[in-house]
Amino acid sequence: MQIIDDFLDQKTFNSIRNFMLSEEFPWSYINVKVQHQESDDELSHLYNTQMCHLFYADFKPFTQYFDLIAPLVAKIDPVAILKIKANLTFRTHRPIISSWHTDNQERSATTAIYYLNSNNGQTIFKNGDKVDSVENRLLVFPSNLEHTGSTSSDTDYRAVINLNYFV
Repeated sequence: MQIIDDFLDQKTFNSIRNFMLSEEFPWSYINVKVQHQESDDELSHLYNTQMCHLFYADFKPFTQYFDLIAPLVAKIDPVAILKIKANLTFRTHRPIISSWHTDNQERSATTAIYYLNSNNGQTIFKNGDKVDSVENRLLVFPSNLEHTGSTSSDTDYRAVINLNYFV
């Protein structure tokens, strides 16, 4: 696992974050965040929803907004992209931990989570490691590692960009 703070220069980060979190950016409601509910949090099934925006899938850009995140993708410099999507969850009364999952079973695939805002939500790994949501932070790990995320209770939302790729 690798954590890189201040991954993008401040101007580029602000440009991505400010547009994605504006009223102009289109989000889609997803009523099932994780298919297989296996969580230690008894409330996870009630909060198994999120807003998403699919940037890249099926080996091609999936949105007219792909250029917005092009600087992020360029700095990561993947050999091949599997999928890129943004996830947004709303404030809950306390951080609610979602279900365990893997992003991809490909042993050689990599996942990166890029945090768009700081909050008390976390990315949690089954081995016990936890990574705080800090804006402009990039977390990189093997895609087949079981992990989960949590909502936040100290901000209106938790927003991330999830990238799956080969290096």
